[in-house]
Amino acid sequence: MLRHLAQRLLHLVPTLVLVSLLTFLALRVLPGDAAILMVAGGGPGEASTTVAQEELGQLRASLGLDAPWPLQYGRWLGDVLTLDLGSSLVSGRDVWGDVARKLPVTLELAALATLVALLVGLPAGLFSALRQDTWGDYVVRVLALGGISLPHFWLATLVLLAGLLFFAWIPPVEYVGLFRDPLANLSQLLWPALVLGYSGGAIVARMTRSALLEVLRQDYIRTARAKGLPEAVVVRRHALSNALLPIVTVVGLLLATLVTGAIIMEQVFALPGLGLYLLDGVRQRDYVVVQSVVLLFTLAVLLINLAVDAAYAWLDPRIRVG
Repeated sequence: MLRHLAQRLLHLVPTLVLVSLLTFLALRVLPGDAAILMVAGGGPGEASTTVAQEELGQLRASLGLDAPWPLQYGRWLGDVLTLDLGSSLVSGRDVWGDVARKLPVTLELAALATLVALLVGLPAGLFSALRQDTWGDYVVRVLALGGISLPHFWLATLVLLAGLLFFAWIPPVEYVGLFRDPLANLSQLLWPALVLGYSGGAIVARMTRSALLEVLRQDYIRTARAKGLPEAVVVRRHALSNALLPIVTVVGLLLATLVTGAIIMEQVFALPGLGLYLLDGVRQRDYVVVQSVVLLFTLAVLLINLAVDAAYAWLDPRIRVG
């Protein structure tokens, strides 16, 4: 098992290198220039003729943007291998320092959204499977379909409009940390977590229903019922435990989706997390920030997938990894 996990960790390296290369190339191909934006303060489409070429050249040289692309990528990748993400082109601050301040916001939002998804999705899927083809089942399926189909940003916009029109509520401008004021912090993160959790819970509910229905049709379930075991024992000990593998898969993918989906929620609800940090970097063409944050998000998704693989062997000893 440990050997398999070590091999999987080594397999992460080519993926990270490929993602970093694609991100680097995409940022250079897109219109806009970080040096022009810093000197002129204009938008991505502003012409370089509005900026003194000498000043622009000096700034590019100081930022290392005058070097050929392969050399720029090699320098940045070499710094990353030494765990140095560099400094922001715009603010000049150390990227690691910004990440350390903003990462807890994103992690807290993703954790709350995952908790909401599990608390809603698992009971809903269980109820739907045990009440198949009843009105309760139909209601759960319709709600789950809505959660899967409706975009996050649209739901978040509806929440903001409803809060403003009916309760005169708008998101606070200043973020309050968890340890500074837990109640105020929870009130800020509750609504974005509910929006993300509703979408995630819909996926969990549908997978729980499908997996449980498949298990309930198996011969050993009919045998357990024929022995006179209570229905609750049959479902808990025999059905639910054997339906966990596909549910764990979905929860793992869901957690990865919620971590990256926090980008939209942070923008809509003005939360100073990594998602908003990434969007600001894209707008300002801050190559160092964008490359670093994308790499961190990719690493998080890959590690979550690795954890799901490890959970397989723990949940089902029959699974053997080579």
